[in-house]
Amino acid sequence: MTTTTTDAPPATAGPGTTSPPRRPWVVVTVREIMVKLTDRNFLVSTAVTLALIAGGVALSVFMEGRAEEYRVAVASSEGRGAVEAAAAGLEGDTLTAVEVGSPADARAAVEAEEADAALLAEDGDWVLVGRDGVGETLTAVLTEGVRTYVVSVNAEAAGTSLDELTAGAGLTTELLDPDAMPEGTIYAATFVFAFLFYMAAIIFGMTIAQSVLEEKQNRVVEILAAAIPIRQLLYGKVLGNSLLALAQILLYGIVALVAVNVAGLASDLGGLVSVSGWFIVFFVAGFAALASVWAVLGSLASRSEDLQSNTGPVMGVIMVAFFAGLFAEDVWLTVASYVPVVSSVAMPVRMLSDDVALWEPAASVLLTAVTAYGLLRVGERIYQRAVMQGGTALTWRQALRLEA
Repeated sequence: MTTTTTDAPPATAGPGTTSPPRRPWVVVTVREIMVKLTDRNFLVSTAVTLALIAGGVALSVFMEGRAEEYRVAVASSEGRGAVEAAAAGLEGDTLTAVEVGSPADARAAVEAEEADAALLAEDGDWVLVGRDGVGETLTAVLTEGVRTYVVSVNAEAAGTSLDELTAGAGLTTELLDPDAMPEGTIYAATFVFAFLFYMAAIIFGMTIAQSVLEEKQNRVVEILAAAIPIRQLLYGKVLGNSLLALAQILLYGIVALVAVNVAGLASDLGGLVSVSGWFIVFFVAGFAALASVWAVLGSLASRSEDLQSNTGPVMGVIMVAFFAGLFAEDVWLTVASYVPVVSSVAMPVRMLSDDVALWEPAASVLLTAVTAYGLLRVGERIYQRAVMQGGTALTWRQALRLEA
């Protein structure tokens, strides 16, 4: 004898009851965002990071605008002439000759730190004296000054002039790609892209995993499961933390751009703004792919120690993305720019220095988005099975064997 069972029709909300929300994932998303925005540690860390960004730009401007003052002891008219020749070719910094009575006095001035160095003409040769070292900048400037002075003296002795001797020796610089971004800007942007993705992926990823684990340990998830589908809980957590991460990155970027504009460095940015836009797009796709994995890791764990031990693979992917962005070159950087998640750093970095066709970042971000969707679907299956299981940690294979 067989019996046939049918699903009971959904109960209607009666007086005094609350009907479930039509879009539960929206409620979970808002909840995740509000919890984070009321977290004092999160707000303080964000404020500190913003202050560091603004302070870093200000420090850079200060260091670039600060003029060095060099004092060089000389004991002869030749030494004074060489220092004056060196000072004439110096831009920004100042170089002053400190005249003393003898070479011994010049050395004593350096020993007493009354002069940064001493320039002496001894036995037909030149000697640069330092206390425990002479800076590269000062050495280069004085070397050029000595050369200019000696050539000038020799030219005068030969009945000519320095200008006549150096006629036709001028050198001008021609750039085949004048719009190319300066190497210093490329290096700085590369580090910023890699560092921001690395920090956001870890901080917000661990937040997702810890949130899932706490709800599992406190059995809050069982209460939530009675009100909304489990997969909606996963969607809300992934979306809420992805939006928070994106908002934080945008905030950092806006503050940085305002700071460099106020500091007068905007002319050095070139195409950085457009590449930064692509970085935002890649960041969203890459973080969405990782967020699902972080949620699954939280559902598989039964305690914090389990979570610390099973994050190795995802941390490895994040580290690969970080180091690929910083150190990969040529064909390795090209390959990395098409590897999902890793491309979130590698492709924007590649766009900084290479001539990349528009279809390349579009294809790369599409590949990452497809990967993110696939991971979300797989993560949904595992999350639904594992998050309700308490008592012991699970592996991915064990979770897939459980009934939904």
